[in-house]
This record gives sequence, C-alpha cells and structure tokens, in this order.
Amino acid sequence: MSSGGRDRLGRDDRREMLLDVAAELVVDDASEAVSMEQVAERAGVSRPLVYKHFANRDELLGALYRREARRLHAALVGEVEAADSIEAMFRALVHGALVAAAERGQVFAALRTGGWSRQVRREQRARDARTAQAFTERAARELGIDPHRGPPAVSLLLSLIDPVLTQWRLVPTPERAAVLEESYMAIVGATLRDLATLRNER
Repeated sequence: MSSGGRDRLGRDDRREMLLDVAAELVVDDASEAVSMEQVAERAGVSRPLVYKHFANRDELLGALYRREARRLHAALVGEVEAADSIEAMFRALVHGALVAAAERGQVFAALRTGGWSRQVRREQRARDARTAQAFTERAARELGIDPHRGPPAVSLLLSLIDPVLTQWRLVPTPERAAVLEESYMAIVGATLRDLATLRNER
C-alpha cells in the first residue's frame, strides 16, 4: 500500500495499522530491535505520524501487548464460557492457550520481556483475577469444594498454563501440544477429584 493510501485511513484504523506493522517487526527482529523509525519506514508513513499516535517506543510496544492480550483473553473467554463443566473449562483454556501460542506465540514471547507500564501490568492482573474467580465459582457450584481450599488450588492449576506453554516452545509441534494438553488435564483431573474427596470427608 502506498503512503497516500495509508494516510487516507481514519485515526483508529491508522493506529491499528501501525500496531500491525509493529507486530511484524517484533516477529522479525524481537521487541528490543523495534524502533519508531522502523515502524514508520515499514508502514510507509512519516515518523511524525507515528509519534502522533504513540509518544515513544515503549508506549507503542505496550499498546501492542495490550491489544494482543485483550484479543487472546476475549477468544479464551468465549471458549471457556461454552464449556459444560469445570474440567471442560480447564481443557478449553489450555487448548486455546496452545492454539494461540502456535498462531501468535512469537509476538507474545518477544513482548513479554518488555514489562511495559504499570497500567498494562494492572490490566493483566485484573484479567487473571477475573479468570480465577470464574473458575473458582464454577468449581464451588459443581464440586462443592471447601472455600478455603478451592481458590488456592484453582489458582495453582491456572498458573500451570505458563509452564505448559514454555514446554511447548521447546518443541513447537501439534503432537507436543497434544501431549502437553493431556498431561495438564491429568493434573487438573487429579486435583479436582482430591478436592471433591476432601469435601465428602468433612
């Protein structure tokens, strides 16, 4: 697309286009190498136009991380909410996370090193807290688990998603993803059964 075509984009569309270009550069060169100048050159626009949307490189990459995280969260929420049991919710989460790692994992892997702003980190913690609450409430309704044991157990199971993704990145194949998903679900199933047993022994 010519710079003239890009310049005719509306403000929101132009901002999204610049984020798309930044994502391409992150995949090509890793986030440390991305600059405002590179984004302008790859997008075919002037540097002042990029600065019009983002004050600096950190703001640009932080916005990219925020966008990618929101998209992933929205996709996973849809899958999880459609699940018919707490165990199916965990499977939907780990499966969706592995699919996302295959499709957009390079972007997230490169962006994770940035840390970004406190606001971005707060947003991520808020999403994680909502996820943990939804899983805990479903487990309580379905299994009647002890309110003192349930939340930490559910949080621990959710925290294992990151190690699953780390293991997948070592051997990023569909076969490896399937093995890791089943291994994760074995841990989930055993933990949920133990929680249900403890409930019955009270």
